[in-house]
Amino acid sequence: MILMLDSAMRATGFMLGFAFVLQSLEHIRSFQNEQLIFLPRLLLALLLMAGFQPLWVTGGLLLLYIIALHRFQGPYNGGADRMGLLILCCLFLAYLLPPGYWREVVFGYLALQLLLSYFVAGLVKVVNPDWRSGTALCDVFRFSAYPVSESLRVYADAPRLMWLMGWLVMILELLFPLSMFAGRGLLVMLGLTAAFHFANACLFGLNRFFWVWIAAYPSILWLQSRIM
Repeated sequence: MILMLDSAMRATGFMLGFAFVLQSLEHIRSFQNEQLIFLPRLLLALLLMAGFQPLWVTGGLLLLYIIALHRFQGPYNGGADRMGLLILCCLFLAYLLPPGYWREVVFGYLALQLLLSYFVAGLVKVVNPDWRSGTALCDVFRFSAYPVSESLRVYADAPRLMWLMGWLVMILELLFPLSMFAGRGLLVMLGLTAAFHFANACLFGLNRFFWVWIAAYPSILWLQSRIM
């Protein structure tokens, strides 16, 4: 699959804008000082989806992101906010730089960080004996503060299933970098990781991870077509 840099950047901007729209809508009926941040953010996110003046729009979104970090004393939604900020910074710099080598470096950096996000997550899990034994995943279902329904908590009492699911997740994350050299196999791997994020959204309410991580997928598709 051949994906040109400009097309990959536009696709990333569209999906990131959509993720920001959903996040901003959560604050529409919030405190006034939050509305002053997220109403402009909603407007800029829609403009980013439309592809209107992406340099100025990403710059405005970056400024609002910094204000939000100060307001909430850090990325209040954890990894999803950090990934969103990373994508936004890379997009802003890519549009700021002239077409050529350094623009490709910046966008390639985003693809590399996406790749590492999966591999490092898998590496951290596989060296943990609780993940290798399935205990960690049992504890996620049994004790997690995420909105797991009572009917789903019964899976904590199925250790063999938790062991199998845990190893499937670890193998998926550890093998992700190899998909870069598997041609169309990368599309299959991205489909599997997207399904993984979707399952987390349905089971644990981690919906922000799904939309933000998906927004970075065009960067790795472009990088594969660039290096192969």
